[in-house]
Amino acid sequence: MDIENVKKMIKKYTASHASFLQRAEEARRYYENETDILQEPSKKEKQKAEGESETPLRNADNRIPFNFHGLLVNQKASYMFTAPPLFDVGTDGANKVLRSFLGDKYPKVCKDLCVEASNTTVGWIHVWNDRESGGYSYAVVPSEQIIPVWDRSLEKKLLGVLRGYHDIAEDGTELDVYEYWNDRICEAYMVRAGDTVDEGLEPYRIFTVIDTSGNISEESCFEHGIGEVPFFAFPNNNIGTNDLKNIKPLIDTYCKVFSGFVNDLEDIQEIIFVLTNYGGADLNEFLRDMKNYKTIKIDNDSGDDKSGVSTLTIEIPVEAREKMMEVSRKCIFEQGMGIDPDPQNFGNSSGVALNFLYSLLELKAGLMETEFRPSFGRFIRCICRLLGVSVKEDTIIQTWTRTSVRNEQELAQIASQSKGVISDETIVRNHPWVENPEKELEQLQEQEEEQMQKAEGYQDAFSNKNVGGKDGKQQGILAEKDAGSGG
Repeated sequence: MDIENVKKMIKKYTASHASFLQRAEEARRYYENETDILQEPSKKEKQKAEGESETPLRNADNRIPFNFHGLLVNQKASYMFTAPPLFDVGTDGANKVLRSFLGDKYPKVCKDLCVEASNTTVGWIHVWNDRESGGYSYAVVPSEQIIPVWDRSLEKKLLGVLRGYHDIAEDGTELDVYEYWNDRICEAYMVRAGDTVDEGLEPYRIFTVIDTSGNISEESCFEHGIGEVPFFAFPNNNIGTNDLKNIKPLIDTYCKVFSGFVNDLEDIQEIIFVLTNYGGADLNEFLRDMKNYKTIKIDNDSGDDKSGVSTLTIEIPVEAREKMMEVSRKCIFEQGMGIDPDPQNFGNSSGVALNFLYSLLELKAGLMETEFRPSFGRFIRCICRLLGVSVKEDTIIQTWTRTSVRNEQELAQIASQSKGVISDETIVRNHPWVENPEKELEQLQEQEEEQMQKAEGYQDAFSNKNVGGKDGKQQGILAEKDAGSGG
């Protein structure tokens, strides 16, 4: 691509990408429990800015964050991807090749995709030809690095991806790197720290290319050989929002109320004495007598003399704060479509009660699954094509499994009662004790074969016993009779 066109593309798409980066950074802060209450200026700074004097009764400045967003995101990721989706492309051989490619990192990749999408609105998987291993590989790319280029059709076909990230040159210079990927090639450009795209953009030779003659060179462009844009988008939902948007004001409210509660408890320990017509020598003497003798001497005339000692304390609206925190917490889990881990919500609940408890989380998980299914379909088809694996009838069966607190006794009873009504494979896949349905089915088949062999052995032994016993005895008697008549 002409470098002038590259400059125009970078300036066009990075400008609109700024708002995305801001929302993503905010969600990541909340995911790491760095809420806005920690970003606020201190109480002294606020008083100074507003021209207010310090209040002796209000010195505490605790700011305590609560990681509700991280809890809800991890809850969804665990619920959906502790047991990641399984794929059936039509044949056992093809499924085995596919499972081998996905490897041990596949569950973690699924979990990372969910977290990325929940925080940034979309997760991205990148596929590339790994020359070190001699095959293809895949990984999750931070969503902040990806700027997609879509066509204008209703299906939104991906035309290319502009990937931007920071790098450090061999001489220690900080660089802004831009990679543009389409369905055929990848081009790399860089801008040195302090330069602008208009003035400092130049090709970046970071790709090691080996030609047919075995010559090695460093190039800024290469053909990736994937056959399509090697990036796959996994949206969080159909409206392009993250999981923080609905609950951020509620989290901020909860943090503010709780922090104010703690401040009140800390400030109430500071007692301020009010001395009226104190006749002592000075305040130091007053404090010394309080410390040493726990008493003070006050000269008080009879009548209207108001001399004496009183205290100033803080009244804490305990019930109001507790109610506010209770309501805020309830709203957070309702708006966040999650499960409040309060133990009183569980107990010895039946299967129906547990299903109702998981209803909101299941709705949220179902919305993400609806968006992830087509993306996984495109990703798996691309992998099958690269590996030379054919997809039977162009159909990929996806099996999704939820991980939740379950009444296993009820589920086991249902599985037992379903024998003869539905297939054994379906029963095994839905049994609460089965983690690997394929392996369990193989073990069942081996068990049945062993039982059949034992049964056949028993039948053979019984038949041999009859031949050698009862029948043999009758044959012996007949022989004796024949021998007697002949004599």
